[in-house]
Amino acid sequence: MLIDTHCHIDLYKNPEKILDECEMQGISVISMTNLPSHFEQGFSFFQKTSKCRIALGLHPLYAQNHKSEFNLFLKNIDKTSYIGEVGLDFSSEGINTKSIQIESFEMILKIVTNKKKILSIHSRKAEKEILEMLKKYRIRNAIFHWYSGPVKLIDSIIESGYFFSINPKMIKSNSGVDIISKIPLDRLLTESDGPFIQINQKPINPWDVKEVLTYISATRQLSYLDVERQIKNNFFNLIGKLK
Repeated sequence: MLIDTHCHIDLYKNPEKILDECEMQGISVISMTNLPSHFEQGFSFFQKTSKCRIALGLHPLYAQNHKSEFNLFLKNIDKTSYIGEVGLDFSSEGINTKSIQIESFEMILKIVTNKKKILSIHSRKAEKEILEMLKKYRIRNAIFHWYSGPVKLIDSIIESGYFFSINPKMIKSNSGVDIISKIPLDRLLTESDGPFIQINQKPINPWDVKEVLTYISATRQLSYLDVERQIKNNFFNLIGKLK
């Protein structure tokens, strides 16, 4: 069983084709959106699927749209158990909207504190701040998507009960490999982050998460099937908290 906990099906050239292929292959997918208006556009397509779910997002790099879109976020909050992509981005790309991002993310956390939701978190250059805010608002279920922060913070994230989603790009960089090596197998999930990553000059697909399974199998000296089974167990343990 393949599991993609973070991709953007709506951003592929042919989203319906990707969605249909995931359903045909039996891949479990959590598809992110960058804004609530994007969620509304895609929501109906996911009602026809059995294993693919759409998440309600307010991406930090779309901070200029947060004020005009926030009422749509509130309107749609109870339509899905998945919140993403949300978080903070204090890199050079996002630092100019830092205050808006913090305000928006804090409002989101306040809203979901007592709701059974799973958050997929964007944390680039803001990992410590993200962790502090998640703990402050007693968020129980969160996945750090494509974590690239300090290795020394990983233990604290694990102690707080959170997961990490790993994509094929991470297994091909020294920093990514170092980060993955520090994460216990029972806190790992797989993601593609498609279509933002490319394989052979083509956008990655959700089913390409098998590359991560193969990598973990080799580096942890486990069979592919054992790794696949563990990732499945991790995923079901996480979504089981929604019941």
